[in-house]
Amino acid sequence: MISSRKAQGDHAEAVAARYLQSKGVRILERNVYNRGGEIDLVGQDDEMLVFFEVRFRKRGGLTDGAESIGWRKQQKLLRAVSFYLHRNGLWDRPCRIDVVAIAPGTTHQYQIRWIRNAIQADL
Repeated sequence: MISSRKAQGDHAEAVAARYLQSKGVRILERNVYNRGGEIDLVGQDDEMLVFFEVRFRKRGGLTDGAESIGWRKQQKLLRAVSFYLHRNGLWDRPCRIDVVAIAPGTTHQYQIRWIRNAIQADL
């Protein structure tokens, strides 16, 4: 079960990366782990450093992928981003945290929703 969830997550992250690249985002890193937690994707959108949380939901789920990010997950993301910025000396760099929600589509293979500035904080 865990390995199939991991494979599904990896696949969703690859779909998100391709989608973001098609929109002009340059993907810098994937699956960044640190003491604060995990960051799915790190990219650059023009001059902005962007941290992406990727969420996939199966057809018929009760919530949208973006809606599944609760307060606790937001705090973990903020902590992971803070560690990333500190470790790489990027505190002065403009950045934001976005969410990419992916679900099975009806007319296309996937329905993708990119939510910019989904999680806000004074980093």
